[in-house]
Amino acid sequence: MRKNPERRQALVDAAIEVLAKEGARGLTFRAVDAAAEVPTGTASNYFSSRDDLLTQAGGRIYERLLPDDETMAQLDVGGQDRAHFARLMHELVDRIMAFNTGFLALLELRLESTRRPELREVVTKRIRADVDQNIANHAASGLPGDSTTVVTLMLALNWLIMERLTLPGLFSEQEAHELVDVLVERLIAR
Repeated sequence: MRKNPERRQALVDAAIEVLAKEGARGLTFRAVDAAAEVPTGTASNYFSSRDDLLTQAGGRIYERLLPDDETMAQLDVGGQDRAHFARLMHELVDRIMAFNTGFLALLELRLESTRRPELREVVTKRIRADVDQNIANHAASGLPGDSTTVVTLMLALNWLIMERLTLPGLFSEQEAHELVDVLVERLIAR
């Protein structure tokens, strides 16, 4: 296995793009090499198997979806009310929509995990950690709502994002924005 971390990361990022555009069945070492614009055979020198590449892509998606330090600092700024909560949810949706191939690749990984128990274990563990981290961040922030509120918002916003990415004409950007506001309003007690 090769050790160049920048090239490895570029290959994993290329794998994410391939997953989003071609689906899990289109994820081959050759397709990743082409997407990364490297010589044929490069990806196979960095990853032991296609499953290894799928797993690495899943981890990298989350690295790229994580909020930056400035966004995390906003948890404590601006009042701990529904309006502030809604702003944070809009930031979340906007951040995910900006990395749309990551979200689509994650959907592909979820579908593929129904056929691959090892991948299912990795994806389940990573998403459970994400849920737990969101609940912990929310509890520490002092924002209104409880753990059920956080999970319900995650489920609803994930589906809204999926609709926007897979059926872009279904909800306009304005309708999606209003739906986020309504979700927060209805889930957060005054």
